[in-house]
Amino acid sequence: MLALSNIDFNYPRQTVFSDLNLIMKKGEFVFLIGKSGSGKSTLLQLIYFNILPFSGEVQFDKFNSKTIKTNQLPYLRRKLGIIFQDFKLLNDRNIYENLSFVLEAIGTSRKEIKRKVASALTDVGLFHRRFSFPNELSGGEKQRIAIARSIINEPYLILADEPTGNLDPETSSEIVDLLFKINARGTAVIFATHNYEIVKKYQQKIIKIERGRAIKAVLKQKN
Repeated sequence: MLALSNIDFNYPRQTVFSDLNLIMKKGEFVFLIGKSGSGKSTLLQLIYFNILPFSGEVQFDKFNSKTIKTNQLPYLRRKLGIIFQDFKLLNDRNIYENLSFVLEAIGTSRKEIKRKVASALTDVGLFHRRFSFPNELSGGEKQRIAIARSIINEPYLILADEPTGNLDPETSSEIVDLLFKINARGTAVIFATHNYEIVKKYQQKIIKIERGRAIKAVLKQKN
């Protein structure tokens, strides 16, 4: 489903990746770990083609970083769901409108929008909040809405970029459990975090970004 091959990427005066390789299968759940500044967010941006590698290639589904055209990007991103640490909700729209906006942008019918929004909000347990505005929600509720937005197009892969970074430990566990629930239905998940305490609680594949490369890692599991 996803392959990054021989990736080199630099920012001015900073080498981020050097010959990085990573393969992910359909339906996998992968924790992406590494120190702050190690390149986790950069790697996610490469996966959704927000940036392109200097050398090497990214292959996601039928899309390749070497051959993709600008007009193909919206079709690629419909197959991806992205969750950010700071939620990125539209504060001047209620929750229903935040989610329906995603579907309106790709020409979804009103009837289908109503169905998909209801389904996504039900999945995250917040259908009753559909007419609330973001500033009326807790941090955990905002992140659940962000998750609902990420799954509304039934993506192949969810990219979660430090999704628990602004949350307390109990709420963080609830968010991780929700993503596992979504993963159990067949949606692959990459969960990027520098919080090793979260990762230690779960028996999942771990990829660590270290010195510009992706390596498999094993952390001592907590009981």
